Parts: sequence; C-alpha cells; structure tokens
Amino acid sequence: MTDHLAYLVLGLGNGAVYAAIGLALVLTFKSSGVVNFATGAVALYAAYTYALLRTGELMIPIPGLPKTVDLGQPLGVFPAMAISLAISAVLGVLFYALIFRPMRNASVVAKAVASIGLMIVLQALIAQRAGTSIVPVEPIFDLETISIGSSTAPTDRIWLAAAIVVIAIAATLMFRFSRFGVATEAAAESEKGAYLTGLSPDKIAFSNWALSSVVAGLSGILIAPLVALNPVAYALFIVPALAATLVGNFSSIWLTVVAGLAIGSLQSETINLQGTYDWLPKTGMSEAIPLILILGFLVVKGRPLPDRGTIVRQALGRAPRPEHILIPTVLAIAVAVVALLVTSGSYRAAIVTSVILAVLALSQVVVTGYAGQVSLAQLTLAGVGAYAVSVLNVHLGIPFPYAPIIAALFATVIGVLVGLPALRVRGLPLTVVTLALAVFLEAFWFRNPSLNGGVNGAPIETPRLFGFDLGIGAGEDYPRMAFAIMCLAVLAVVGLCVAWLRRSSLGTDMLALRANERSAAAAGINVPQTKLTAFAIGAFIAGLAGALLGYQQTLATPEPYAVFLGISLFAVMYIAGITSITGAVLAGIMAPGGLLYLLIDRFLHIGDYYAVISGILLIVTVMANPDGIASTLPRIPWPKLRFLRPTTDTDEMPAPGVGATTIRQSTDDPLLVVRGVGVKYGAVQAAKDVSFEIFPGEIVGLIGPNGAGKTTVIDAITGFAPATGSVTLNGGELSTAAPHKRSRAGLGRSFQDVELYDDLSVTENVTVGASRSRSKDDISKRVRRVLAMVGLSEAADTEVATLSQGRRQLVSVARVLAADPVVALLDEPAAGLDSTESRWLGGRLRDACDAGTSILLVDHDMELVLSICDRIIVLDLGEVIASGPPELIRTDDNVIRAYLGVPTAEDIDIDPAAIPELHIPKQDPQEVMP
Repeated sequence: MTDHLAYLVLGLGNGAVYAAIGLALVLTFKSSGVVNFATGAVALYAAYTYALLRTGELMIPIPGLPKTVDLGQPLGVFPAMAISLAISAVLGVLFYALIFRPMRNASVVAKAVASIGLMIVLQALIAQRAGTSIVPVEPIFDLETISIGSSTAPTDRIWLAAAIVVIAIAATLMFRFSRFGVATEAAAESEKGAYLTGLSPDKIAFSNWALSSVVAGLSGILIAPLVALNPVAYALFIVPALAATLVGNFSSIWLTVVAGLAIGSLQSETINLQGTYDWLPKTGMSEAIPLILILGFLVVKGRPLPDRGTIVRQALGRAPRPEHILIPTVLAIAVAVVALLVTSGSYRAAIVTSVILAVLALSQVVVTGYAGQVSLAQLTLAGVGAYAVSVLNVHLGIPFPYAPIIAALFATVIGVLVGLPALRVRGLPLTVVTLALAVFLEAFWFRNPSLNGGVNGAPIETPRLFGFDLGIGAGEDYPRMAFAIMCLAVLAVVGLCVAWLRRSSLGTDMLALRANERSAAAAGINVPQTKLTAFAIGAFIAGLAGALLGYQQTLATPEPYAVFLGISLFAVMYIAGITSITGAVLAGIMAPGGLLYLLIDRFLHIGDYYAVISGILLIVTVMANPDGIASTLPRIPWPKLRFLRPTTDTDEMPAPGVGATTIRQSTDDPLLVVRGVGVKYGAVQAAKDVSFEIFPGEIVGLIGPNGAGKTTVIDAITGFAPATGSVTLNGGELSTAAPHKRSRAGLGRSFQDVELYDDLSVTENVTVGASRSRSKDDISKRVRRVLAMVGLSEAADTEVATLSQGRRQLVSVARVLAADPVVALLDEPAAGLDSTESRWLGGRLRDACDAGTSILLVDHDMELVLSICDRIIVLDLGEVIASGPPELIRTDDNVIRAYLGVPTAEDIDIDPAAIPELHIPKQDPQEVMP
C-alpha cells in the first residue's frame, strides 16, 4: 500500500504542471474566450530560456540572427527565472495584441485553431533554435526524500505541487476579492457592459494574458529539472491540462488545479501498476487517464443537441458545390501522369507523397469541412490503416487489394469510436477529445512492441494484382511508375466520391448540421447518425491513405503517424482549404514531404522553417480567409455536358402554396393534440399543464407577453426541451420521440432566432427541408415554387448570412413549408418585417394552410395574428389563460390584464376599443403585396 502512495506522491510533479497549465488556460479563457493550445509551448519556451540563461546564453527566436547570445557568465536561479518570466509575459501580451484581439468576435473554435497555429510556430522555432537534444537543468528544490512506509518519495515534487497550490490560492483570492478580479469577471460576462461601466476589456485581457503566460512559464521552469527538456514532451502536457480544464469547465480554478494534480498522480500510479502486473499493457495506460477523465466529463455534461441560446457556430468557410467536374478531373489526372513520367527519384517520390497526402486531406474535408467536426486524429487513423495492413498481410495472409480495403474498414470502426463523443459534444471539447484519443492510440498501439514490430517496425508486403508488381520498388527504380499510378487512381476515385457526397442529400445534411445542429434536427436530420456517418467515411478514406503510406514505406513505424505531425498536417489542410476538394489536392502538394516542400527546401533552403511558416499561415488563414488558398484560385468556366430533357413551365404548376399536395379534407379529428405539457428548468416552471388541439385547415395563434413560455411550448412539442405530458400527431404518440423523428412525422418548425445555415445559399437552406418532404414532387421544382411563394426567387443563390433580418425570416419560413409538414410551428416569422411585409406574409401563410399545412403561429405582430388566425391561445407565466376566436380574445379581460398589467376594462369603466394593442380591425391580407 505504501508503494502505491509513494507513486502517487511521485506523480505530483507532472500533476502540478498540468494544474499550472490548466490554470493558465482558465485565465486566458476568462478574459478573452480563448482556449490557448499554445500554453504548453509557452511553458516550453520559458523552460528553454531559463535553462540557457543558467549556462550564460539567451535564446534568440528570430530566424536569420544568431541562435543564442553569450551573456558572459551563467545566471543564478532567481535572475534567470525573473528574466524568463518577464519574457513569457511579453510573449503573452504580443500574442493577444497580434492574434487574439483582432479575433475577439470570432468563434471559440476559430480562436482555438489559431492557437494551434501558434503552438506549431513556437514548438518549431524552439526545435530549430535550441535543437532537439535533451538539455540538462540543475535542480531548483533540494534533492531530499521522505519515507512513506517502506518506500521513499522525493520532496521536490511535493514542493512543486505546493507552489502551484499557493498560486491557485492567490489567483482565487484575486478573482474573488480584488477589483481586477471583479473587472475580469464583468468583462467576461459582457464586453459592452464593461465599456458602459468604465472598464477596459482590452486592458483586462492584456493583463490576464501576461499573467497566464507567467503562470505557464513558471510551471515550465519548475518542471524542467524533473522532466527531460525537449520540444515534444512539453507540448504533450497540453492534453492532460485540457482534461483538467474541462473538469473545471474553463472557469473554476480549484477544480482545474485539483484535477491536474489528480491526473499526474494517477498517471504515476498507472506506471507502477504496469510494472507490477504482467497482464496490463506496457504502454499507453498513463495516456488513457486524461482520456477517461474527458469522456467521463462528457457523459455528465454533454448534451445530444445544443441548448437554446448556446449554438456553436464555426467559421470554417464555404464548402463549394463541385460543378462540371469531368473535364477538370481528366485534365488534372493527365497533368499528374505527365509530371510522374518526366520526373524520377526524389521529385517523383515527392509527387507520390503529395498524392497520398491529398487522399488523407480528403478525409479531413469530409469530417471537418463538410460535417464541421474538428478532428485532430485523421493521421492517427491513417496509422491504424497502415498497421492493420501489416497484420492482414503478414499474419493473416490476406493479399492486395483486399488487405487495404479491410484495413480501411477497420480504421472505419476506430473512426466511429473516435466520433462517438461527438454525439454529446461539439466544437472545442470535441477537438480536445480527438487529440486525447490520438495521443492514446499512438502510445497504446503504435509504440507498443507487444502489438507491433517494436523498433524494427511492422513489415508490409509488396502489393501485387494478377501477378503484376505494384510495389514502390527500390534503388534506381524508386519509386516505380506502377505504384505512382495506383496511388493516383485511388486519389481520383476518392475525389470523385467526395464530390458526389457534397452534391448528395447526405452531404447537404452534413453541411446543415455543421451550420446549426438544432435547426438540422428540426428539419428531420438525424444529427447523431449523420455525425457518425461523417466520421466513418472520413476514417475509411484515412485508412486507405494509411495503407498507401504503408506500401510506400514498406513497413509501419510510429514516427510518420505521430500526433504533432498530424496537427501540422491539419494546419496545412486548413491553409489550403479544408472545405473543398481543390483544397485537399493543394494540401497534398503543400504538406511536409510533398512537392512544394521539396522545391522550397532545394531552391530556397528554408525547409527547416517549413513548420514555422505553416503555423504562421494557419493563423493568417483563420483570421483573414477561412476558405483557404483554394478559394482564391481562379474559377474556370468549364463547359457542361447538356442533355435535352422535357421542361415544365413552373408557372403552370400547382402553386404558390407548399406544392403539389392536395388540400386535406376537413374532419372533426384534430391533427395535433397537446395534453398537459409542462417544462421545468430547475426551480423555474416555464410551462404548466398546456393543452390544445390543431385541426386540419387551421391557423392557430399562440400569443402572450414576453416570458410567457411560447417558445418553450414549441420546444416541448418538437422535442427540444424535456417535458411532461403528451404530444400526438395524426394519432401517433410523439412524446418520447427525438426531434428529427417528430420532424419526419410531420411536425415542422422555425426558430425565434432564425437559426439558418449561414454558410449555405438560400436554395441549399430550403433544399434541406424539401429533401424530407412528404410530397413526391421533384425537390428542385418544389424549392423553386416555395421560394417564389415567399418572394425570394431572385435571392436563390445568395448566401443567407448576407441577407437582411426580414429576408432571413422568410428563408426560415420557406424551409419549413418546403417539407410539407402536417403542422408547421412558426416562431415569430414576422420579426424584422414592416407592417406591409407582415400582412403580405400573412397571405402566404394562409395559402400554405389552404394547400394542406395547418399552422401554429407565435408572433408579437398582433395585427398579423388577429387577421389570419382561426383561433388564438393565450399564455401567461407558462399557463393557458384564454382560448378562442380572435373576436373573443380581443376583449378578454384576462388577456388585457396579462398584456397591459392593468385592471380589466370593466373595472376601470373604459371601452375595450380604446386599447389599441388588442383592438385591431380585421384586414384581408390578400389586399397587401410587397
């Protein structure tokens, strides 16, 4: 037992570093909303600076200048530490001023990607300036031990942990009691509010960035004597530190520090258990600790869909729809074949590497560019494919081409496992999960000698097809043309398949959930299934790329699939254009080992700074051009092969309602029955015992003052809020159904805050709804009819992010009606419209109702509601207080009291007609057109 306790104490050293880096992450996130992946690299920079100062040298990070400056004599502990921490503070201020202050309005994920670029720059600069050899550092704390039973433990770990705990206490007291801490909390809550109260969010952020960099730098200095100082080791500290920060929810200093210390201690004890029990794997167990902690956190905190008001929006750039691809594909293949024929040796090898890495980049296009799931594990999945090919070849005797296909399928299984956390999280936490999984797989599988070939690697047999040698060859024949053509063929097939995916309904679904998961679910998209499908397709493609890399190298070794090489490749893919096929091909050319890398190294001699350049370009791309370099390439108007098809004049087709469906016959049976619906958020009863019906051919208004619970009731009916009671549609019980299943059953809805797919066009937005229409009409014709109905035909190809609020509302209505729902629940569709446009919209809604779609209408435009609704339901404080035709609702005392907060008309002896808010004369909405 004492032996286990000694190992727990031993792990306090690493745990203190995780806690300190986590504390630094909390400080930057509190002040600027940035999760800084470069925090570990800042700690590394401070540690190297300190180590070199102790030998009398100062590291110069600027390329072209001497790597170090001789100070004449070594510095003592405290002067060296003070200078190192001062440099760390300056770095923090510079990073915020140059990168993150200009990005203060960007999404959290975009800021995180920029910080990944910063991490790459710092790590590459340190490796280039200080080298990769281990730098010894003299101890800071006395090397003493304490007895724990029959075991001993070093006291320096305890002192290090104590130092971090003291820093945590000081930070907690500062944020809780000091004016600066209160100002930081206020600025984090509302930047505008901070300005109004005389605070400067910029000054607060600058101070916190300097402070967080000092904390990170101090952790790096303190751990330097305990952990071998090399550029890779410290960067890996970011994974357990992020796990600790997730536990602290990026806000709690104490939870973060305690979690960091616990992770370090548990990792140390895991190493002890590996040596004690032979049945435990010898590698990867300590890397599993932060992963398990992260997954446990996600189980508790994760949600299948974002809550209202917490939508994750990502600036990933527009994913262009591939059009007229036959001619450019043929020309690109021809150019590649000619380039392979006229080159040899290292140039042909670089072209082959570019082709293989382009295949890998296509996997990133599917997962990140289309589905919006930022994964840092694609190169790791390629490694799974390579190692699987080795097992299939050598141990099971499965030949080519079956081996790479089966290996890719195995990578698909692993990819689905990687994607499982995406069912409960999105955005930044998912990025952290994929990074932790990549670290674990590399340690547990790739570097495990009991599973692979150890230092000699896992051999892979030469691919042969019908007796024809497709191997890469050796000597003067390297690389063989047959192998190059095989790789090019794989790229062409995969590229065409990805182009087809983008044009398919599945691709549109991926783009829809990338833009807005709640809205995608409301349109009938199975969000979890679509996410896992994206991960599966991406993993299969990555597995194929890994198999090709294995055949290229003739054996599988861990180095080509290292985690931080994968991060570097992600940077190149983002720079090239992570949302397009052209970007994937360009990424293959630009990737390390590719053609551009070779040319730059041969002719410009700056290959050593390639990673630095990549990191800088990643930062610039995220800040200025999320579409990547591919979006700036000139678009060639390729001719399109046209075939004669019979045309139909859409003006003669049934119209302008929701399409070619026949008007439903009115019956006495209600379409939608809501009984006893209640919603409770903690102690707040947002809706209570709400009951009503909607019959065929009806428009029913749902009104009430602000905060009455109208949107909450719609959320409950459509499955976006946990609720009691029952919801029945056409006789089918939907109370326990997921939102997408309710949508497919015929419940369509719009959202109060619109929630469109901002990076898609108007047509693509409406197509998402039309693709699940119960109508048998042609989807494109249906979309055109609905757009004509709402007056958006001329804006069909416009990106919705550029539209005015009023037009965005019309797109939202069109998307709902295009699905031909049984009942459409419209939440404030007239918001942003003037009175004339609102009355015109009322006419269109009446057309839709007459064409067979009943409507539940929530809107604050009382003229619209009273003009077109057959019945009106009034809510106040979550309860139904009145229900009936508009004539009755106009003069209902309870309604007047709820809206105006005054005694009834009878009590104060006034004419109800004097109340303009509710006494509105009826108008025929057909008389008003925009």
